[in-house]
Amino acid sequence: LCALGSSQRRSAAAQRSEERKALQPAVCTAMVDVGDIKSLLPSSAQLASEFVGTYLLVLTVACNIINQTSVFAAVSIAAVLMVSIYALGPISGANFNPAVSLALSLTYEAAEDGGDRVAKQPWLTTACYIAVQLVGACTAATTYFGIFGQVIHLGPKPGFTWAAAMLVETVFTFLLCFVVLNVAATEGYGGSKKSNQFYGLAIGFVIVAGGYAGGWISGGVFNPAVAVGIDMLGLSTSRGAFLAYTLFELLGAAAAAAAFRVIRPGENKENSGTMENDGKKGATPQLFCEFLGTFILVFTIGLNVLQGPSNHAAVYSIAAALLVSIFAMGDVSGGHFNPAVTIAIYCLGQCEVEKMAKYISVQIVGGIAAAMMYTLLVQRSFPLGPGPGFGWASVCVVEFIFTTLLCFTVLSVCFVEGKKLPDYAGLAIAFTIVAGGYAIGGISGGALNPAVSIGIDVANSLMGGIFWACLPYVAAQAAAGGAAAGIYYVTRLSKQGKPEEASA
Repeated sequence: LCALGSSQRRSAAAQRSEERKALQPAVCTAMVDVGDIKSLLPSSAQLASEFVGTYLLVLTVACNIINQTSVFAAVSIAAVLMVSIYALGPISGANFNPAVSLALSLTYEAAEDGGDRVAKQPWLTTACYIAVQLVGACTAATTYFGIFGQVIHLGPKPGFTWAAAMLVETVFTFLLCFVVLNVAATEGYGGSKKSNQFYGLAIGFVIVAGGYAGGWISGGVFNPAVAVGIDMLGLSTSRGAFLAYTLFELLGAAAAAAAFRVIRPGENKENSGTMENDGKKGATPQLFCEFLGTFILVFTIGLNVLQGPSNHAAVYSIAAALLVSIFAMGDVSGGHFNPAVTIAIYCLGQCEVEKMAKYISVQIVGGIAAAMMYTLLVQRSFPLGPGPGFGWASVCVVEFIFTTLLCFTVLSVCFVEGKKLPDYAGLAIAFTIVAGGYAIGGISGGALNPAVSIGIDVANSLMGGIFWACLPYVAAQAAAGGAAAGIYYVTRLSKQGKPEEASA
C-alpha cells in the first residue's frame, strides 16, 4: 500500500509538472502580447512633442484673439503651426489636433511585411496623442488666463447661426486633415513620405485660407483641442460650445479620410501624377480632385469677398486655398482647378480633347456648387463686373494679361523636360493670385479663372442678378490659356523640343 501510494503521488506530481509545462507557452505568449501593446504606445518624447506643439498653438490662438490682431491673426497662427510641424514633426508626426489624429487612424497603408493593411497611425497612439493634446490645450488656457485675466467666448459670430458656423468648421477641418494626409502621410510624391519639403508650409497655409475665409463666421477653430482650450474657462457663458465644435470637426476629419481613400486607392506607387501616365490611373480620382480643388477655391473666394473691404488679407487667403490644393492633389490630377490652365495644357499637346472636356466640366460644376453653398450660407452674393471708373474693355484686358501669367507660370514650373517637379511649384503658381489679385482687384475683381467667373455669376443670378457678366470674363480667360501656350512655345520649345511634364 505504501508503495502504491508513493507511486500515485509520483504520478500526480508528474501530471502537475506536465500541466505547468503546458501552461508555460500560454503565459509566455500573453507576456509577448503585453510587450506588443507596449511597443505601440508612443514614447515620452513623442507625447512631450504633442503637448508642446498643442500648447504653443492654443496659446498663440488665444493671444491673437484677446489682443485683436485681426489683420495678421491667421498668419500668426499658421506660422506657429508651420514651425512646430517642422521642429517636432520628425519626433511625433506633429498632429497637434485630435481631428488630424483621427483622420490618420481612419486611413490605411500596406504593411511593411506585405500583410494586411494597417492604420497610418495606430489607434492606441491616437488615443494617447489626443489625451496629451487636450492636456496641452488646458495648460495653455490657464497660461493665457494668467496673463490676460480674460476668457474667450466660443460660438458663432454675430449674425450667423450655429448651422452656418458648424458648416464652416466642417469644411475647413476637412481641408486641414485632407492636406495633412496627402502631403505628410502618403507615398504619392516620388514614392516616399519624406520626399517633399513643403509639407509644413502646405499644412500651415490651410489656416491662412480658412482663418480669413471662415473666421468671421465661426471663429476659425478647426481643431477640437483649440475649442477645448478656448472654451474651458468660459463654460458658464458658452454652455459647452466646444462639444458642438468637436463633433463637427471630427466629422470633417472622417470626411477627409473618406476623400483620401477615393483619390489614392491602395496608394499605388506607380501613380506619378504626370499627364503622360494618366492612363494608368482611373478617371474617378482625377475628376474628383479637379472638382474638389475648384470647389475649395471658389468657396474660399466667396467667403472672403462677402466680408467686404475690411478683409485686407482676402487675396492671401484665396492664394493659400489654391496653394494647399495644388500640393495636396497635384500629383493625382495635375492640379489644374482652372479651365484656362487645362486649355493651356491642351494647346501644348499634353492633354487629349476628351480629358480636357471632362476636366473643364467638373471644374465648372465644382465652382457652381461652391458658389451656391456660400450664397446659402451667408444669404447673399456679389456680382461680376468692372470696378468704379472702369469699363468692360479694361476688364477683358487685365483678365487676359494676368490669366496668361497664371497659365504661363503653371506651364513653366510643371513642364520642364527631364526635371523633377520642384517643391516650390505650388507656391509659385499660387502667388500669381497674389500678384493679380492686388494689381487688378479694383478693376475686374481678379477672377483669373472661368470656373470662378461662372460660379460667381450663377450664384448671383439665383439671388436676382442677371446671368451674362461671366461671358466676357470667360472669353478673355480662355484666350489667355492659348496665349500662355504660345508664349511657352516661343520661350522654351524652340530650344528644348517637345515638352514633358515634370515628375511628381
